[in-house]
Amino acid sequence: MASAREPEPTAETAPKPGGRPRDAALDEAIILATRERLVRDGYSLMTIGDIAADAHVSRPTLYRRWRTKFELVVDALDYGFRKQRNSYTVDLTGLAPREAFTEAVRRLDPAYFNPDAMVLMGNFAGEAIRTPELLGILREHAVEPRVALVEDVLSRLQESGAVSAEIDKHTIATLCFGSYFAAFYRGESRAGIPEAVVSVLWPAIAAAKPARSRRG
Repeated sequence: MASAREPEPTAETAPKPGGRPRDAALDEAIILATRERLVRDGYSLMTIGDIAADAHVSRPTLYRRWRTKFELVVDALDYGFRKQRNSYTVDLTGLAPREAFTEAVRRLDPAYFNPDAMVLMGNFAGEAIRTPELLGILREHAVEPRVALVEDVLSRLQESGAVSAEIDKHTIATLCFGSYFAAFYRGESRAGIPEAVVSVLWPAIAAAKPARSRRG
């Protein structure tokens, strides 16, 4: 079995200034190979040699782009979130309040773009003792941007008067995010989560409508 520890880049493999422009297609091939290895092997067992072989590049080619496995994984995780974000086609500002909240909850789904995302995130959590920095990467690149979107939508709905000013946006967003993990561990489909979650939460967070005055 290959060692989980990668050697430090040498003078031959370390990035060099200048040279030809980077090939975006080659960069993407390496990133995709990294993401697949993360799912299959996890961070500790994944090696630069395996990634290079999967991407059909040499180790020096990879090291000219990323000095360490850690740096490569940071970009691989960010790649997935950016792809998910770019796949959204609905403008939340043009939706009715409840629909905007439902769409924001839909975008919380870690597997919205990558069906292996739950396994990938589980692997990162499993490295909490060996490589605790990975949890920081997970929070920065995969968790906070999603949760912040829900909080931002709720803030906008508060400003418009559609949602109560008294709600705890942080807790609501956290609960919505956790619903995807609960469905994963219970072996349930995630397809109906946004509508189901909003159907429970919306009556509790929607601003009360003013009572109609009665004519005598």
